[in-house]
Amino acid sequence: MVLHGLQSLLGRLYDVDLDYDVYDFLVTDRRALQGVAPEAARSVEEELLLAETPDGAGVALYLDPSLLRRLEDADPVGALNEENLADYCTALEGVSHFVYTTWRLDQDLPVSLLELETQAEVDKYAVTVFLLADQQGGDYPAQVHPRLFDRVSFDAGLRPDQYDRYRTAHRCAARYCRRLEHRYVTRGQARTEALVRDLRRFYRLGSTAKLRHALE
Repeated sequence: MVLHGLQSLLGRLYDVDLDYDVYDFLVTDRRALQGVAPEAARSVEEELLLAETPDGAGVALYLDPSLLRRLEDADPVGALNEENLADYCTALEGVSHFVYTTWRLDQDLPVSLLELETQAEVDKYAVTVFLLADQQGGDYPAQVHPRLFDRVSFDAGLRPDQYDRYRTAHRCAARYCRRLEHRYVTRGQARTEALVRDLRRFYRLGSTAKLRHALE
């Protein structure tokens, strides 16, 4: 199942304990978003839902069922290509939000929306790099950074605060990931252990420190 594959990739990359199965928190009925997620009006394909509960926090991940069907038919974990890239990025963003949020909540740590979006942008880059390297024989895929960070547009229906958050997260992640390439990749070969250590340190930073580090 595709989401298990994405959750497993994130868990191995960042060496985090995955105490929850994303499918146990998955919502595919858009009606469940009514009155809970304002973005539902924009017919979003992915949305993480959070709510305070007497025991702490309630978490659910909405993914559009059509998106999931397309990914089951063309599993990007087995073969990522231009045809399934957009769906893969949407699903990976949702799984990233779920894993990072539940991991932070388990440690009784706060998480901001900007932090969540920035980490998801980094996750899309990092997982894609290692996934394509494995699928294409081991060389570092130099096309990932320009494909994910240069060819991008933002939803015209975003509110100004949402637009600013997504744009800032995109800018911070693009700068940090470019710095990773400059530091750890030479002539198509990456110093993988050092690269992964840097990514894991970044993952564990809090909101302010994460953004400051990204923009160094």
